[in-house]
Amino acid sequence: MEHTTLIFTTKSRVMLAFVAMLACCASTWSVARSQASWWGEVTYVVDGDTVHVRPLRGGKPLSIRIDGIDAPEICQAGGREARDALKRRTLGQRVTVHGTRRDIYGRLLARIVINGEDQGEWMVAEGLAWSYRYRGHSGRYALQQRDAEVAGIGLFTRSPAAPPVNPRIFRKQHGSCYF
Repeated sequence: MEHTTLIFTTKSRVMLAFVAMLACCASTWSVARSQASWWGEVTYVVDGDTVHVRPLRGGKPLSIRIDGIDAPEICQAGGREARDALKRRTLGQRVTVHGTRRDIYGRLLARIVINGEDQGEWMVAEGLAWSYRYRGHSGRYALQQRDAEVAGIGLFTRSPAAPPVNPRIFRKQHGSCYF
């Protein structure tokens, strides 16, 4: 009986190793496939960090969440300003999309580039969004955020009003602006 259990355990270990190897390869293949760059036109700006882009090769517009930033919610202070600034810069523009992965809402997480300029970086540098923090990492655009804070621009303007609230905290306190 113990011998059979040992064989089963050994088979289980081999099977787990095989499944882990497949998962690793599938994950690598999926990431490589989704990181392909493609061109499109921005057809709609949802808010300060989400746009719809129609691929130039044709097809329906895709919902894209700009990777690396977190703009204020549309119903939050600074939300409409962030959306309007992104709209002025991107709507109707030809963009390069550098996709990485999908978020829990099915949006493609991607960098959006116009004429070589990263729009996420621009949004943070202008004080219109935060560098997205994750698990203790200050994010891709931490230096741009620090510069915007030091300069006191956009969300970081020094005023007697309450300091800006990071959207992650705002969502925890008030929920999403979308019903």
